[in-house]
Amino acid sequence: MPDLDVRQAPGRLRLILNAPHGNAITDAMVGALRAALDAVPAITPAVKLVTLESAGQDFSFGSSLHEHVPSRMPDVLPRFHALISVLLRAPAPTLALVSGRCLGGGFELALACDAIIASDEAVLGLPEISVGAFAPVGSILLPLKAGASCAASALLSGAARTAGDWHRTGLIEQVVPRADLSAAAERWYGDHLARHSAAALRRAALASRLVVLRAVDAVLPQAERLYLNDLLTTSDAAEGVAAFLEKRPPKWTDA
Repeated sequence: MPDLDVRQAPGRLRLILNAPHGNAITDAMVGALRAALDAVPAITPAVKLVTLESAGQDFSFGSSLHEHVPSRMPDVLPRFHALISVLLRAPAPTLALVSGRCLGGGFELALACDAIIASDEAVLGLPEISVGAFAPVGSILLPLKAGASCAASALLSGAARTAGDWHRTGLIEQVVPRADLSAAAERWYGDHLARHSAAALRRAALASRLVVLRAVDAVLPQAERLYLNDLLTTSDAAEGVAAFLEKRPPKWTDA
């Protein structure tokens, strides 16, 4: 699959983001992740954990702004949201292993996992506001997982926070040295999952997400409409992306 390595280990399926330029969550990456997750049921009896990982220095810089121009968003955004829905329904526990920068759509992918383990140099955030936009998935999942006040601060400022800061909110399960990230995942799997029935884990994972799924199913379509039918009618939405791509400060009209 382009930009994605899919590897099996005993009891585990590893999905490794492996694209140049910071593992941008392009439409092609979204398609590859969707295909890999759609294939999980064929090997479900053996899978007790799906990990979302990255090759290279950073987990993900976030969604590709080259694809986030207003003309493309009506196609790109719904496909990303469909991937989030599939990830939240994965037939096994899910774990994000985060290092380096984990921003925007990359952070939203991690938020959709059951747990996050991060390296001590990782920074995670939702910077969409800085390009005249907002994060629909993050707007729903972050308040549920880190608390409303903390989420509002992150979403409205766009500022990234360290893994240690997020750990203190309860969002991140463990913070470990970067060199220990893979070993920490192995320990987490061994301590929490390996001894249990895969059939029971599959159902327990789905049950544990029911509250989150109810919120996502109810609210994400509204957030998507707010983005596509309202935000994209503003001149600042186009200006924010253009300014980023042209490497200049945005000139907001506030309209």
